[in-house]
Amino acid sequence: LLSLHIPMDESLPLQIKWRGNLYSFTCNKDDTLLSLKLKLEEETHVLVDKQKITMRFNPKPESPNDAPLSTVVMPKNKTFMMVGTPEEDLFVAPSEEEQLKLLPVELQRAEGPLADQYRPVNLAKVESRKKSFKLKILNEPRPGKKLLVLDIDYTLFDHRSAAERPAELMRPYLHEFLTAVYEHYDIIIWSATSMKWIELKMTQLGVMSHPDYKIVCFFDYSAMITLKSDHYGVVNVKPLPVVWHFFPENYDEHTTIMFDDIRRNFLMNPQNGLRIAPFKNAAQLRDTDKELLGLRDYLLKIAPLDSFSLLDHKKWKKY
Repeated sequence: LLSLHIPMDESLPLQIKWRGNLYSFTCNKDDTLLSLKLKLEEETHVLVDKQKITMRFNPKPESPNDAPLSTVVMPKNKTFMMVGTPEEDLFVAPSEEEQLKLLPVELQRAEGPLADQYRPVNLAKVESRKKSFKLKILNEPRPGKKLLVLDIDYTLFDHRSAAERPAELMRPYLHEFLTAVYEHYDIIIWSATSMKWIELKMTQLGVMSHPDYKIVCFFDYSAMITLKSDHYGVVNVKPLPVVWHFFPENYDEHTTIMFDDIRRNFLMNPQNGLRIAPFKNAAQLRDTDKELLGLRDYLLKIAPLDSFSLLDHKKWKKY
């Protein structure tokens, strides 16, 4: 083996061999092992925590999942072995009777294909996540508040561009936005990354220590589920019922809105999702991006509503 540290301006091609098949990836210099594992989960259906990859790093990281791939010790053939069992081989599907119980009453006698959020196998995976996710509450929910769930990458932060300080990659008006909506909304951060990375970025951006708003908690990749969608194929998504499970007295499908730059993350709760324009190329857009100002105004306008269930968030700019 030889150590190959990737120059900052180059991509990183590599292959993963699993069950006799080769999976090729071209990763970015700052991708982590976790981001690679998330891609592998979509390709192989082996859950992130079940993947064992013969990969070493130099220097040895404290948390392998957070290690940048630019520090990988690269074999000459750029190929790594992976072992792991696909989720469908581990997952015990509920009986037909149990599946029916997971469905809303009005759909238990429905004919024809069900939407992703009503497919019993997906609902069963959500139930599994409710049991397995370890929640750490940072600040207690406030009675009577709506819920705003926010993504990080390309939503609040440009995680691909280079900068001397993290604040230079922060979406403009982030603190003003969070301060304004905090009057009416509790705030939860949900990123398809590791908890360590979320805590680090929120600390670097000054979100954790801001005096004018508080964050209830963080959700990471381990609260997500993998599903097979007719439209998107096999993807990882963010099921809000996992959040509602932990806060049944505070939030539900009528009082929750979620921002994400990836629409498929809403597959288990499409009515609650608002796709935000991705914040990329921070150096060029830093002075012109006003997305959060518009969304602040939208959230304040809809805050008095008893329910968001009749809103079309795709038309938020015209509200």
